[in-house]
Amino acid sequence: MWEPGPAAACPRPRPRPRPRPRAPGPAGYVLGLDVGTTVIRGHVYDRRTHIRGSSYHKVEILYPHSGWVEIDPEVLWTQFIAVIKEAVQAAGIQMNQIVGLGISTQRATFITWNRTTGNPFHNFISWQDLRASDLVKSWNNSFLMKAIHSFSKVLHFFTRSKRLLGASLFTFTTQHVSLRLSWVLQNLMEVQRAVETENCCFGTVDTWLLHKLTKGSEYATDFSSASATGLFDPYQMCWSGFLTCLLSIPLSLLPPVKDTSHNFGCVDEQILGVPIPIVALVADQQSAMFGECCFHRGDVKLTMGTGTFMDINTGNHPQQTVGGFYPLIGWKIGQEVVCLAEGNAADTGTAIKWAQELNLFTDAAETDKMAKSLCSSAGVYFVPSFSGLQVPLNDPCACASFMGLKASTNKCHLVRAILEAIAFRNKQLYEMMQKEIHIPVTKIRADGGVCNNSFVMQMTSDLINEKIDRPAQVDMSCLGAAFLAGLAVGFWSDKEELKNLRKSEMVFEPQKKWKEYEHNMQNWMKAVQRSMNWY
Repeated sequence: MWEPGPAAACPRPRPRPRPRPRAPGPAGYVLGLDVGTTVIRGHVYDRRTHIRGSSYHKVEILYPHSGWVEIDPEVLWTQFIAVIKEAVQAAGIQMNQIVGLGISTQRATFITWNRTTGNPFHNFISWQDLRASDLVKSWNNSFLMKAIHSFSKVLHFFTRSKRLLGASLFTFTTQHVSLRLSWVLQNLMEVQRAVETENCCFGTVDTWLLHKLTKGSEYATDFSSASATGLFDPYQMCWSGFLTCLLSIPLSLLPPVKDTSHNFGCVDEQILGVPIPIVALVADQQSAMFGECCFHRGDVKLTMGTGTFMDINTGNHPQQTVGGFYPLIGWKIGQEVVCLAEGNAADTGTAIKWAQELNLFTDAAETDKMAKSLCSSAGVYFVPSFSGLQVPLNDPCACASFMGLKASTNKCHLVRAILEAIAFRNKQLYEMMQKEIHIPVTKIRADGGVCNNSFVMQMTSDLINEKIDRPAQVDMSCLGAAFLAGLAVGFWSDKEELKNLRKSEMVFEPQKKWKEYEHNMQNWMKAVQRSMNWY
């Protein structure tokens, strides 16, 4: 048998270099918390984003006067700590296995407290609160505001500055902190005296919780929450000296602004038994955007919770609009700054909860079948305006109403009208976004409790003629806070890893043409017009 000699022998294959294993992140779990308008949620996540344990408590809303919406801070604090403890217990782990805490909070809900004692001067004043509506009207119609708009328009014509364009279009709303805080400073003598002696702290929910968790050693907010107050300049990335001066709000009253994913300190050991790192503070809508992995310019997130919030990623720069889409900071992580533009409708889940309290149904899950049991709402229309109408209508005095009621109208007609109104408002927001934000939409992802309603999801997909991706997990604010906290402590390596962890549950594709809805939406718009300027 012939055997090859040395020259003919096959060369021995060279061993391939083994890929370097990625250094494992810290062992343990990340806790994501979301203090929403109606619910405080907490989820313990493992490295695959599986939820190992959960807890939730309903937020107790107070209505001390007509139009006033408040939250008792001590009750909120007790519930918040209970959610942490119960979620960890449900996960069957020890508190010291939590390697990082991320907190997402409702925006523009604020409180002031005594710097020395830590005692609050008043309840939290909710973003839904309308006590400053007269101030909003007065300021927006004032000669000074008209002069600012005119002067800014002239300067913008010559300079083409985005900041001046923003100033020429700026109007106050009740949802911003600005004029509600101004109302507090004008009407509560105890706060006035504390401000004069520099003994007053101001904070949105995130700032106050941080202050409480650290027993007063930390006082800060992040860029996402600050940008939603109406007192922040997203172009300069700092509190607005102009607005605070205009409204006589001392800059010293406002907390330092830190990165969204940042070491904010540790929970005081006496509270939970161990010093857990607080490594993310983020506003709820920006947190949901991050949880949906809408990391690229043109990505859109549609949250349908207590309200509807439509956000589009505008890249590294804020984008000013004419029609009311508001420029926000999505998040800041080191040198990376991501900006969003947002439009919202205040009463989405609120309308469904109200209908449930009227015994139109016993469980929100029933509404999908009730709506689908009819071919139409039989001429019944609902205007979802318990807190006024936001963009593109911007009328804080609009009222909620049913129109087109008949003797034959039943519960299913009313429920279908409510769900159709949610979809019609989504259509309005999407049209305004397309008109104002000249960025091609790359994808649309939905979240929030109402996105579980397939009737609303399908109708919205039909109306905007776009695919809408519903995730396997709908508590995106919790997940976004956990993602940001996990990145801060090395639990996850980067955003590419996060993208691979997100799972889609269903993609809704358009099934009907706009013409099939056009007549009904026109009639709904008539109902909206008749509900405006009511109060």
